[in-house]
Amino acid sequence: MTSIAKDGCVEFWFFRRDVRDVRIVGDFATGGATPSAVPGGASVGNTTVDGLAMTAGPDGWWRATVALAAGEYRFRYVADGVWYADYASNGIEVTKLGPSSILVVPESAVPGSVGRTVQGDVARMVA
Repeated sequence: MTSIAKDGCVEFWFFRRDVRDVRIVGDFATGGATPSAVPGGASVGNTTVDGLAMTAGPDGWWRATVALAAGEYRFRYVADGVWYADYASNGIEVTKLGPSSILVVPESAVPGSVGRTVQGDVARMVA
């Protein structure tokens, strides 16, 4: 589940009890130009999967807040090596690798974004 705060920060919520590691993997790092992951590191089999680490709550909800530039992004969650799409986000795109969630950050949600171009690393973790 995602929501966009008034300051443009995107809140990610993912429910999964009894897992040790949940990450968000998406095209955040390149401004949506090509799929890549934000820094992190999770393992799926013998492969390391980068991603944004989420924080577990005692209620089974995992959370992360990220400041993103306006734009359209694709992402998935990885919980202990199992991939999940977010069907409560802005849509789903089915690819050869499986479903990816779509996140739309409107320009109106990002302070100072009018006329701004997206380049370089646009994702940053918010404390």
